[in-house]
Order: sequence, then C-alpha cells, then structure tokens
Amino acid sequence: MAEWWAVWWSYGLSDFLMFSPAAYARLFERYNAAVWPLQLPVLAAGMALLLSPLSAARWPLGLLAAAWLWVAWAFHWQRYAQINWAASWFAAGFALQALLLALATRRPAPLPRRRWPGMALIAWGLLAQPLLGLALGRSWRGVELFGLAPDPTVLASLGLLLMRPGPWWLWPIPLLWCAISGATLWTLKAPEALLLPAAALLSLLTSLGSRRPASR
Repeated sequence: MAEWWAVWWSYGLSDFLMFSPAAYARLFERYNAAVWPLQLPVLAAGMALLLSPLSAARWPLGLLAAAWLWVAWAFHWQRYAQINWAASWFAAGFALQALLLALATRRPAPLPRRRWPGMALIAWGLLAQPLLGLALGRSWRGVELFGLAPDPTVLASLGLLLMRPGPWWLWPIPLLWCAISGATLWTLKAPEALLLPAAALLSLLTSLGSRRPASR
C-alpha cells in the first residue's frame, strides 16, 4: 500500500496532460473553423445576455443552458476528447450543468443584485477573454468565445449567477471548472492560468457576502 501511494505522489499535473501548448491552441483554431459562421449569432446572443440582468426574465438561464450543452457536445466530446482522456468527463459535467440551468428556469426569477461585479464578469467572458488571447499572441482564428468555448462560457455564467442569484446547486460545476482550467493552463505555463481561479474565488466571496444580511 505504501508503495502504491508513493507511485501516485510521484506524478505531477504535467504527467496527466498528453498535449502541448501548441496542440491546445490548434484545437481552438480547428474548432472555430469547423463551426463557422456560428460565431456570429453566438456573439449576438452574448450581447443580449449582457443586457438581460437588467430585467427579471427567465430566458438568460435557458440561453446559458444551451451554451453549456453545446460546449459539452461540440467542444469537449467531439474535439477535446481527442487529446485529453478526461474530456469525456468534462462533457458529462457540462451536460449536467445544462440540465440544472434548464431546471432553474422553472423557478421564479429573482430581482437583479450585485450588478457591477456580475456585469464585469459577463463582459470579461464576452469581450475581454477573446482579446486577452490575442494580446498573449494567439491567432484570431483560435480565440475562445462565449457559447463555444468553456472558459468564457463559465465566466459569463458566474457573472449572471451574481446578478441573478439562483439555487446553490448551480454553483459547484462552474467553480470546479475554474479549478480544472486553471490547473490545465498552469501546467501548460499559460500566463492567464490564474484568471479563472481568481474569478471563481471573487464570485464565491461576493455571493456569500451578499447573502449575509438576508440570513440575519
């Protein structure tokens, strides 16, 4: 038993990744080329999502559910799984989150709260995340977009959850993905590795802070 544990502890994160930073970047380039011109309506839907928290409509959660389901199938299952053995599990997690978001649309829509932190995260996922990739030297063909790639979709989801607080069971999977993505990018020595973990931590602290007065 001791030898078994010693073997497992000898592994690092890099031992579980079977792809290089270049292969990871090419994954997004091939993906964007394959789904073109889907980027255009997806960007339009994202801009609608940015304005949606100003109302109490329920459709934004349905839009997020569709985005999570698409990423689960088109990105994780069909493409990421070709270079990462764990991507099939990621696909299952994203599909489960899509189901949870769809179920949440049946609940009464709360009034908007925490507007500025939430809008900042949504705007980052929609606009700043693609620009960050370009600033870090990634080709415009390989930018990550909301509704198509996991990281900006998760960032926008956290922003909406801050502005439109929902049931607690909408939080675990986005927070877990922030940790997984951060660990992957850290292993790939990507300069933006801490972005999603930091967003997750700030979102969680902001959400917990906003609920304290209500609990009193």
